[in-house]
Amino acid sequence: MAIKHQVRKDEYFDELETMSAEERKEYSNNKLAETVANAYKNAPAAKRILDNAGVSPSQIKLIKDLESLPVTRKADIIEMQKNNPPYGGFLCIAEDEVQRVFVSPGPIYEPMQHTGIKWFAKSFWAAGFRKGDLVVNTFTYHMSPAGILCHEAIRDCGATAVPVGTGHTEVTVKTMLDLKATAYVGTPSFLMAVIKQAEETGYDFRKDFYVKHAWFTGEMLAPSVRKTLEEDYNIDTYQAYAVTEPGGAIAYECSYKNGLHLMDEYIVEIVNPANGKQLVEGEVGEVVVTPVHNNTWGLIRFGTGDLSSIVDDVCPCGRTSKKLTGIQGRIGEAVKVRGMFVVAKQAESVLSQFKEISRWQISVNRSGQRDEMTITAELCDDACDKTKLAKEIGNKFKSICLINPDRIDFVPSGTIPQGSKAIVDLRKWD
Repeated sequence: MAIKHQVRKDEYFDELETMSAEERKEYSNNKLAETVANAYKNAPAAKRILDNAGVSPSQIKLIKDLESLPVTRKADIIEMQKNNPPYGGFLCIAEDEVQRVFVSPGPIYEPMQHTGIKWFAKSFWAAGFRKGDLVVNTFTYHMSPAGILCHEAIRDCGATAVPVGTGHTEVTVKTMLDLKATAYVGTPSFLMAVIKQAEETGYDFRKDFYVKHAWFTGEMLAPSVRKTLEEDYNIDTYQAYAVTEPGGAIAYECSYKNGLHLMDEYIVEIVNPANGKQLVEGEVGEVVVTPVHNNTWGLIRFGTGDLSSIVDDVCPCGRTSKKLTGIQGRIGEAVKVRGMFVVAKQAESVLSQFKEISRWQISVNRSGQRDEMTITAELCDDACDKTKLAKEIGNKFKSICLINPDRIDFVPSGTIPQGSKAIVDLRKWD
């Protein structure tokens, strides 16, 4: 009996998750061909990309055919939107049909036409979210899509969503306690901060709180943190891999937690970052994503900058998709800090405004369960008002990059070596 016929009827949101290998191959190739044809017809940027590559839409019939097209990266989109505002030529529908516009660091403006949320909600369903759960959603409801999309996915599971948002540790503790919240959505580091706050207030989190499920994205879930949450606090943890520009979650864990199931709403390639050529299963390369679940955003072959690999094994849960093994690092100089990407070019646009600074470098480290970002800046004149300058830099950086630097260190000219990377990731995950 095929494994997809052995699972319970209430285990899945849609039939895509249990397609056979042949069904999935046919489905993916058909969706890809439709997506490329639609983008070529309606998105000038996509048409230009194909034309410059000497490729017609009819030549993209198989996933392997994507190798004939270049990889488009975050910096490319930023530049294209700057030259052709607001969407850089990637919009496939009329502007008055756009229902939402999200903004990710860059800035990148991401138009959205709401076409349902089940493609995203199944990752929450796999994490055990059901009617009767009360879920504290700690992602921002501001310009980022995370808060609203997670909210709608929670509701699609039948659960109750509480829009707490980011950064309100004390409020989150009180809300979880008062409402007897049974589930959490956000980053693992913030949940650890909430637990620490509760314990410092005098509560026994395992005894006094009711949280039994946690769904994470935005940062890596370290094995040590998962062990603490599951063994010490009896919280069943799940992680998803989400990328803002292509439109949301790309892969997600099931209860067996032995890799992240790829969503069939995206074409995911693992490629050599140097030439865009696809790598074999199990080989580590850059995650490149093409969304095929809506016709709004004509983005083809988006390079995430994340490094991972794909494996194909039989999962006991019954889902038949291949799996992402987890993010194993980053290429380039864009680094995710506390759930937000910090882009070197964007940071430069901030720091270049301060004539007091001759050279700078951003370093990201890990203190406990929290990412910490330090800006080291060489001063042209050591006699300047450093306290005032640090405050101005911090405020400007937060307004543009949407994240606060934890520390700004001023150093003498010549301290930062010539040719140093703009952003250095010093974090170690254990």
